[in-house]
Amino acid sequence: MNLICIHKNAVRTGQEGLLRFALTGDPVAGVVLNGMRRSLVHQSKRSTSPAPFQSLDIGKTVFAFPEDWKVDTQALQDPMDLRDRELLQARADIYYYQKNVVVPFEHENVSEQEGVTKPWLVLSNGRFATNVDMALLERVLSGVKADVVAVTADPKLLGEREEVRLTAGGKVAAFHRVYIDSAEFAFAATDWPHHLFIKTCVLERVLPDGVLPLSFSALTGKCRTEGLTLCAVNIGGAVLDLDSEEGLLSFCGMGLSKKHRFTLSSNGSKVTSERPRCVGKVLLGRDVSIAPDAVIVGPTILGDGACIEPGAIIYSSIVGPGVCVPKNELVQNCIIKGPRYERLFAIRNRENVSRRISKLSHVFEFSKDPCRSFRKWGPFSYARCLKRITDCLVAVVILLLFAPLFPFIALAIKLTSPGPVFYRDWRQGLHGKDFGCLKFRTMITGAHAIQEKLRIVSQVDGPQFKMEDDPRISTVGRFLRETYIDEIPQFFNVLAGQMSVVGPRPSPESENTLCPLWRDARLSVRPGITGLWQVHRTRQPMRDFQEWIHYDIEYVRNLSLKMDLSICWQTTRKLLDNFISQF
Repeated sequence: MNLICIHKNAVRTGQEGLLRFALTGDPVAGVVLNGMRRSLVHQSKRSTSPAPFQSLDIGKTVFAFPEDWKVDTQALQDPMDLRDRELLQARADIYYYQKNVVVPFEHENVSEQEGVTKPWLVLSNGRFATNVDMALLERVLSGVKADVVAVTADPKLLGEREEVRLTAGGKVAAFHRVYIDSAEFAFAATDWPHHLFIKTCVLERVLPDGVLPLSFSALTGKCRTEGLTLCAVNIGGAVLDLDSEEGLLSFCGMGLSKKHRFTLSSNGSKVTSERPRCVGKVLLGRDVSIAPDAVIVGPTILGDGACIEPGAIIYSSIVGPGVCVPKNELVQNCIIKGPRYERLFAIRNRENVSRRISKLSHVFEFSKDPCRSFRKWGPFSYARCLKRITDCLVAVVILLLFAPLFPFIALAIKLTSPGPVFYRDWRQGLHGKDFGCLKFRTMITGAHAIQEKLRIVSQVDGPQFKMEDDPRISTVGRFLRETYIDEIPQFFNVLAGQMSVVGPRPSPESENTLCPLWRDARLSVRPGITGLWQVHRTRQPMRDFQEWIHYDIEYVRNLSLKMDLSICWQTTRKLLDNFISQF
């Protein structure tokens, strides 16, 4: 079970409390409640781990709010539309506490479908909304040997970002680029973490009588008294403070979906203009009045009974229930709550606030695109359509031609060197997805460990390794390499969609991380069996890596059918020359 709790001592509970305003006013409450429900259980698109997460089945989500935040739900007993039904369902999972939070876990620690005990009870801090990679979180929880784990989302540990390191004089000393989200151990704080994971087998010892302590320090003290282990972990993730204007605006803006685009539906709203000027995602409460010449630009939420007078402009804001916006007023990137025309902040230039909200939304967005830094092509372009069809046809033809030779090649490899016939190495493909690149084995077993000892005599620059008369290569393997027959199994990767006939050389993550611009360019397309660098490299000392970067970027920039045909022709000539030179 995931209990989302609003702690009295962690939010502003007076009239200035934004979170209280959001959770007690329609229709903002429905957006916030449903957003909270998705905050933890969302699986990031950056994750490559299969779903669902068996060991992180948290089950039902329940809310615990202070008693004085209670809302009358009688008006929603006969829901009129989808929004009302969602709000009614969300509020059905709320219980209100007076002094102590009682955790209702008696019936939630056993899965009804599988009849097995769920491993964790999750206590989430309702003031904050977080977005973390669930695959990473699952690995962290499975690797930590503790009874209670305090998890805090830390934007500094997010991947796909760069940091500039400066000297004392303000000059650029280095760029630090992080590719994947990470996690690290931390000291347990005195405040409630974003999420607290408690093993169900120790619940009665941590929470006697099911009562949650008022402070996190009291809970940590209880763990020490009971001899339980507690550890704190910071994990890469975005965080929004829902008790702040910036955080609440950003969170509600992302919570609006396509179904919230403005329509003249039967929700009781009154639009006095024949052609209302509403753009984007606009959510209306009941009895909303929008006058002629008023402009509403989403993402915007207008509360029940709100009145927008002629000429007023509402842009990316929240207008509370019963608020009347005077004519010709500009309301931009702010929250107004009523019933009188009261603003938390005076209307002023909000460019800095807008930039902060845009930055938060870019990191926190639930539909985050993991491929935004790569070059893209249209669905029917050569790079995405014709090239893929051609790859499959060429791969089938090549594999059929060489299929009769496979048994003889396999026999030669087995007779001259102990070990498997095929060698599979993990490389990064399209958009950085790992795959096993297949080749006929040309080296002795354990060659990778020997390579580190020989790196001092490498004859090329950069991360790759090459030397004449490499002692790791077997006799048959040398012939297979010189004739490029060892790369024939890669056509199976082509059929699987992991590689292309023509493209950048498939490289592991350790090589791709050395140059961000080069990495993003070459991972925009599938790696190839042959490519521009392979046919144009000069192998001059200390220039190979620079040529590799240059030709990969040039290929992605100028990708076309003409270039692929030219590379295939040059590769064919090179293969014939090398094969003839062996005899």
